Amino acid sequence: MSSTNNYYTFKLLAGGTTGTEQDSYILHGQTHTAGYACRAGRGDPVFYTQYSDVKFVWSGGVNPAASLTVSPHRLQHFSESLSLICEGNSTEWRLKRADEDGRMSSCSYWGEMTGSTCNTNARASSGVYWCESETQSSNAANITIHNVPQPVLTVSPSWTSPGDSVTLTCSVEHPSAGWRFFWYKAVPDMSHYFSYYTSELLAGGTTGTEQDSYILHGQTHTAGYVCRAGRGDPVFYTQFSRLKFVWSGGVNPAVSLTVSPHRLQHFSTESLSLICEGNSTEWRVKRADEDGRVSSCSKWGEMTGSTCNTDTRASSGVYWCESVTQSSNAANITIHSEFIFI
Repeated sequence: MSSTNNYYTFKLLAGGTTGTEQDSYILHGQTHTAGYACRAGRGDPVFYTQYSDVKFVWSGGVNPAASLTVSPHRLQHFSESLSLICEGNSTEWRLKRADEDGRMSSCSYWGEMTGSTCNTNARASSGVYWCESETQSSNAANITIHNVPQPVLTVSPSWTSPGDSVTLTCSVEHPSAGWRFFWYKAVPDMSHYFSYYTSELLAGGTTGTEQDSYILHGQTHTAGYVCRAGRGDPVFYTQFSRLKFVWSGGVNPAVSLTVSPHRLQHFSTESLSLICEGNSTEWRVKRADEDGRVSSCSKWGEMTGSTCNTDTRASSGVYWCESVTQSSNAANITIHSEFIFI
């Protein structure tokens, strides 16, 4: 038996030597996974059709002579490695999959077969998996494999007064048991020209939390946060969530933003000066637009020292200053188009 292809030979079922006049056949007492094919014939000598495609009858029941064990032991997975273990009365196994379109393939196409174990790789996909030897087929497992999820982070409240508590909530698509949640603060990466951040685990977050929420006590300034979830050993992690900010309008003595002209409603034809002050020699002025997209002054203005002078590309959003260690108060600025009627 080759372990790298999908070839089968066919064996006539009991009483099938002369064929049946009926176009149906009943299998009594089916106990394990097995594949079947048919063909028709007529005339003397007999003219045969081609064989049909192989169709499988799946069984989830335990077969002592051949069994499949899935590790981790669950039927919904993400693009993580699985171990599919064949056990029973054989020294030669083939691990097979029938995908959602009925196409069959062997472990070598989406994993690595080592002895009686197939360890999957990123090409593994949803389908029915089973083991087979020369004489036996195992129980079948209908496994669903999802893409690596990206959790959704929400913050409440998003605007705070100094000292407020803020709740971060991390939601994972296809929720299931075993997830732990990891919480991070976004740290500006000033070595990049654009809006890059690194992530820093929040206090006590090394092993994650069983709860999908995390409370920040005494929030005093603008800051960004992300989350991700993980499970298993070694840990399989989701993607990071999108960055979410908690805005503070309160004065931070270490860093402040001043808007000139000093008002929160402006027109697109006028230039604004956004001035950063505080304990830093390197500043970045940022904006989160109404869709939550974050960009830097260079996209809609010119940064000169610690001042950003906007141009006509400036639009409504939340503006703030940040250094590698601090973020300023935030200003929610509305910029209107200016119409001239004649």
